[in-house]
Amino acid sequence: MTDSVPEGRVAETAEAVPAEPEYDPAAPAPLNVPRTPTGNAEVDAQLDRLGDTDHLATDGHLEVYEDVHGGLRDALTALDTRPGPPAPEPPYGNRAPAPSYHQSRS
Repeated sequence: MTDSVPEGRVAETAEAVPAEPEYDPAAPAPLNVPRTPTGNAEVDAQLDRLGDTDHLATDGHLEVYEDVHGGLRDALTALDTRPGPPAPEPPYGNRAPAPSYHQSRS
């Protein structure tokens, strides 16, 4: 057994140094836009979804934007359809009270 390296072959003792990636201005990059919670879980989830665009190329943004828009629209629509307290019954049912023709005399 010999420790010699065959001719024409370079010993692989040096560690490979990774090349630094070149800066690509068109590459996806996070915008780091702060998102303040609204207090509405549905709306906050949709706004957090916007962060998905940070890792996508520009042509992938449209799908996320449309998804978020639809989710926000649904959240707003749900505000109109949520049941609230029942409306009070009118004191005379469905009919209006009879007009009073009596005037009080002083």
